[in-house]
Amino acid sequence: MSHDPEQTTLFAAVDALLEEAAAQDGLPHPDERKRLREAAGLSQDQVAKALSVRRETVTSWETGRTAPRPPKRAAYARLLEGLSALHPAPGTPATPPPAPPARPSPTEAAEPTPRPTPAPAPPTQLHPSTPKTPTALPRHSPTPRTTPHTTPLAVLTGTSHAHTTGGLLLDLPPKAATHLPTLITWALSPEADLRSPRLHRNGKDGDPLLVLTAAATEALGLPLTLEDRRALRLPDNHPTLKLLAQHKWQLTRRGFGPWARVYRPASPTTGRQCVQLAVLPWGALDPRAWGEDTADLPAPELAELLTTYATRVLTPRGSTAVTGLELMTALRPPTRAARNPVTNAWESAPVAGSLTHPVDPAPPEAPDEHPVVAALYPRAHQRTPDQVLDEEAYDWIRDPQLLTDAECARTHAVGIDVNMAFAAAANRLVVGLGPATHTTAPRFDPKTPGCWLADLSALPHDPRLPSPFTPHGRPPTGPAWYATPTLAYAEELGHAVHPTEAWIRPESGAYLDAWYTRLRDAYMATMADLGITPALTEAEFLEAMTTYKQHDPIAASVLSAIKSTVKGGIGKLRERPQGAGYRPGEPWAALERATWRPDIRAAVISTARVNMHRKMRKLATAAGEYPIAVLSDCAVYLSPGPGPLDFLPRTPEGKPLPGGFRIGVSPGMVKHEGTQPLLWAVEMLDSQLNPARHIKGHDAAADGE
Repeated sequence: MSHDPEQTTLFAAVDALLEEAAAQDGLPHPDERKRLREAAGLSQDQVAKALSVRRETVTSWETGRTAPRPPKRAAYARLLEGLSALHPAPGTPATPPPAPPARPSPTEAAEPTPRPTPAPAPPTQLHPSTPKTPTALPRHSPTPRTTPHTTPLAVLTGTSHAHTTGGLLLDLPPKAATHLPTLITWALSPEADLRSPRLHRNGKDGDPLLVLTAAATEALGLPLTLEDRRALRLPDNHPTLKLLAQHKWQLTRRGFGPWARVYRPASPTTGRQCVQLAVLPWGALDPRAWGEDTADLPAPELAELLTTYATRVLTPRGSTAVTGLELMTALRPPTRAARNPVTNAWESAPVAGSLTHPVDPAPPEAPDEHPVVAALYPRAHQRTPDQVLDEEAYDWIRDPQLLTDAECARTHAVGIDVNMAFAAAANRLVVGLGPATHTTAPRFDPKTPGCWLADLSALPHDPRLPSPFTPHGRPPTGPAWYATPTLAYAEELGHAVHPTEAWIRPESGAYLDAWYTRLRDAYMATMADLGITPALTEAEFLEAMTTYKQHDPIAASVLSAIKSTVKGGIGKLRERPQGAGYRPGEPWAALERATWRPDIRAAVISTARVNMHRKMRKLATAAGEYPIAVLSDCAVYLSPGPGPLDFLPRTPEGKPLPGGFRIGVSPGMVKHEGTQPLLWAVEMLDSQLNPARHIKGHDAAADGE
């Protein structure tokens, strides 16, 4: 039977409209979508992660700007249907939620070996907790659940319950509150469902984290204070360590300290078994990173804070510095499973673009304690700039004799600080992936990572600006080693660059791109929680930043931890030896990591310093504005008024100067760091002190800014 082609086309269009109308009927109004999510205590990040979309996509669905499309639409509709059954609109009777489909264990999907069968534990029940009077603004009401939900961590208080996000409580099996092996077994059980999803398809799901408050620490037979204040770990003869050994649990080399990792070696029959412990009374949450009194928060709020960080960044595995480094590996795992074409067996293979194995630093890149340096120089030798790479952040002040009459007529010293400066520097930065190769008389290539020996001492220098080539801001006095971004900037300024020697890394890539993206998104989402978004005007942004910490103290703590993760993670790339027993010239544990890479740290800091100088130079050449002090990512200018808008130059159209400092929330933009009187700043300069360090009224290093 023949059909009219035009009619067939029309029928197809009508069918498509019918399908679209049917699909529209499956979703509630956007306002209801948001109500259901908030009633269930779910964040947009959690929904986005479950549906494999971005948080901004969920925002668009909840505001009605866009509509979900297949195949996400069906999954989103199922979620809303289930939430509607649990949380019906006022006046609507509740109905049972649809039964979830059977699915394989997340660990089974992630691992080539099966997950171990834990000791029998009673079914976990979830209850709404009754938190103490919150110190933050109200977040969401506790919600009872009758089925387990996946969460990365639990906070223990020495009772028969564990606190998780959303104000929910998990029932612990008998003895778990007082018997550590039982608690660890429970944490690995499907009933607890403590885990976090992998961040890369070749990675692993995150291990459970158990956070021990002081009460939980005592209940488990652990001391509230570690006697060994130097090593910060339990003595080897402590009964808890013997108890763990009796149950076949082991500890990593760092022992049982504030962050203890308890595990059993993986095997084809047991798979991966590992639990992370954070002992709060031992200082697991450093107040310099997490904020003052964070460890003393009520358990429900602490669970909310840590889960937000874990969801947006990574489940903490130690200090924020350790977590920053672990995040690099989680986003770019070193190996993947690959089938051998000859034997047809599965074996480990490298992941392209990752750091796959430890490599020795080039001699100029190595810190003084490194065996490479010990083999070249006597122990007491002080290396000179032509022997060591010195790529560090700025610490510079202007000679007060260079202050002009016009500057001295101003009334204030105003500090501006670059948001997430090291993260912004890591964005799209090409770094070395493999070992360094030595070469003499090389032709400089700004696209090749490495360090180069060159003489920049003859280049012109304006003393009203710090030199872009040294951390102290004084011009170089002879040949010195420079990372690629520093020499590339010299070329950008129009100078000829002729290295005499170099250590270059031909194998390279943008290793930190995913790391930057993850931390940028975490930072922006947390700033949005605090009411600070890119939509704010400059004046609105500056005003909001004066009170944002009071808006939501929990989110402010998360923000502090994210910033600390960035700086600490970069710092860990060149971790120095620790411990009283170390002797210079001996290798230390950090050297065994593929992520011990001082060259990458140098490239990031070099880029951040160059970025800073580029913007300061733009203000100087376009508007005659020169800083009086610079400390890392903070610059201090003299101003006729108390705020950044009083001195930052504008275009004739009233817009920010292109290429200069721009006020705003995004990484790489600036915020107001602090303001002091002019005379205060001049006295600081006369005393050879850096005003940028104290522009807030206290030492900037004290809060990690």
